[in-house]
Amino acid sequence: MLARILTLILTLALAGPAFAQGRKKIDKAADLPRFTYAIDGKVEELVRDAVKFKAFAAALRRDTESVLRDYDISDKATQRQLLGSLVLLDMLEGRYADALKGSEQIKALQEKPADKLLSGMLLRAIIGARETAGGFQSDAYRTEVGKRIAAELAPLPHAVIENDMKSAKSRAEIISETLVLGQIREVLQPTLDKAGSLSSELAPGIVSTRFTLTYVLPLKATLMETYASYLASHTVAKADIWAARDIVLQAGAGKPVRVAIWDSGVDLALFRDRLIADANGKPATIAFDKYANPSASELVPIPEALRSKLPQMKSRIKGFSDLQANVDSAESSEVKRFLASLKAQEFKPAIEELRLAGNYAHGTHVAGIALGGNPQARVMNARIEFGNTLLPDPCPSRELVARDAGNMQASVDHMKRQGVQVVNMSWGGNVLDVERELEQCGLGKTPEERKATAREYFETTKRALTRAMASAPGILFVTAAGNSNQNASFVEDIPAGIVLPNLITVGAVDKAGDEAPFTSYGPTVAAHANGYLVDSVIPGGERVAQSGTSMSAPQVTNLAAKMLALNPALKPEQVIAIIRETTDKTADGRRFLINPKQAVAAAQAKR
Repeated sequence: MLARILTLILTLALAGPAFAQGRKKIDKAADLPRFTYAIDGKVEELVRDAVKFKAFAAALRRDTESVLRDYDISDKATQRQLLGSLVLLDMLEGRYADALKGSEQIKALQEKPADKLLSGMLLRAIIGARETAGGFQSDAYRTEVGKRIAAELAPLPHAVIENDMKSAKSRAEIISETLVLGQIREVLQPTLDKAGSLSSELAPGIVSTRFTLTYVLPLKATLMETYASYLASHTVAKADIWAARDIVLQAGAGKPVRVAIWDSGVDLALFRDRLIADANGKPATIAFDKYANPSASELVPIPEALRSKLPQMKSRIKGFSDLQANVDSAESSEVKRFLASLKAQEFKPAIEELRLAGNYAHGTHVAGIALGGNPQARVMNARIEFGNTLLPDPCPSRELVARDAGNMQASVDHMKRQGVQVVNMSWGGNVLDVERELEQCGLGKTPEERKATAREYFETTKRALTRAMASAPGILFVTAAGNSNQNASFVEDIPAGIVLPNLITVGAVDKAGDEAPFTSYGPTVAAHANGYLVDSVIPGGERVAQSGTSMSAPQVTNLAAKMLALNPALKPEQVIAIIRETTDKTADGRRFLINPKQAVAAAQAKR
């Protein structure tokens, strides 16, 4: 959730032209061509200087247009990303008619209901207000932008766009020059310093940053006021479909069921009467740090220098949650003040501290969801460590990949020894993530070398994870679809894109069953559950609502554990089949909403 809230670069989704014959078919994101851009001097100077930016923009436009012209890309999200860069370039070059044309192309091709309704709204408001006010600098222009956005929002179904508008308001509230330029200064510049160039994976961020500085940041007050006014006039709460579907097991009903939380760590003190113990009577934890070495810590270690700040770090988790929910609380106000006052030199430690707080809380929050309403659930902590730094630490290496691969099998073997029946995995990654980290670390002489190395490392990891899960056919693995709003199979996310009879992938909807703006999708996504502002515990026992497919996956883990408590004879394939058979398929064919009451009843009927 923190990463999404802090994504301040506006992305305009645009559709591509009709497919032409003779183009190379692209079915995987990693098969797209790579380009590099040599940059002299500071990246920030390139962002701010129109003359320097012009030559860079011409090269990026040429390459982006060549990809769209020469390749038949099956994934609409990738088309939108490529064409989004072109539209931002059109805006920055004053080609407003072209920008509008591109925006209209995508409107009919958007995949999610809210995206179809909101696509290009800000772009149209900016261009229309310019024509009316005669420029971009006046109060009249800013007022006109607000009027045009409000006019577009007025007839739209609030229930469909509510979550998107809350997110838009929260982004407007925290956007600042320091945050917008932070990625340029702390990620792109160090990467450029190592390699002397930037790849086509990273270079579009320069365009987004210049666009945001030019068009979006000057509208901060207008956007805040417009979005706040819209939300204030639409206060009717969405219906909650989950309360009627939920089922709570009574004490003594069924048999104990063992659940492993394969995540960033669990505060076991919160579940002390429900722990899986080893032969010595101690919690049966298995843990590895971010260097893939064994760890004795059940949670992400907090450095000595930050331990006194832990209460504040946890408070800011709630602050971001309240921002996303449009809740005016002391915590959300503090987060806004904190981010608004950040100086350039404070960006890196501040963002890394926020990421660390998120990692520290993640596994416990997931565990609270997975065990809810099931007194028969017993928990095991299988800890891995997610990075929190803006640049990779550690950098990818063959040795690290080999240790990770071994640890995956060791973790699953440990779960088998402890009699685990269900495993929750609210994490993932893909081959492009590895390639990006190699570039950021200055590893690989050319894009082609990085591509080959990333593929080697990724395939080693994927084979190890697949083999580990397949070696435990009696364990049901539940994984999150991902939060990139992309086809998990196209981008090759793992575990989400892996196909096994004992693995189920879960997408996210909100409390009304509407598709979450962030949720990934694709052929492996078999079920959807509530992943929007889900209440659970964090280390220490505080409660907070968080969002993500990380929160929807443990809803299915929770359901599976209840089914197994009442019918321990069920095999993983049977559990998955029952869950799938009892889902409610939506009219648009995109969502398969779990129905716990029906699934549990069906599981009991098979005894």
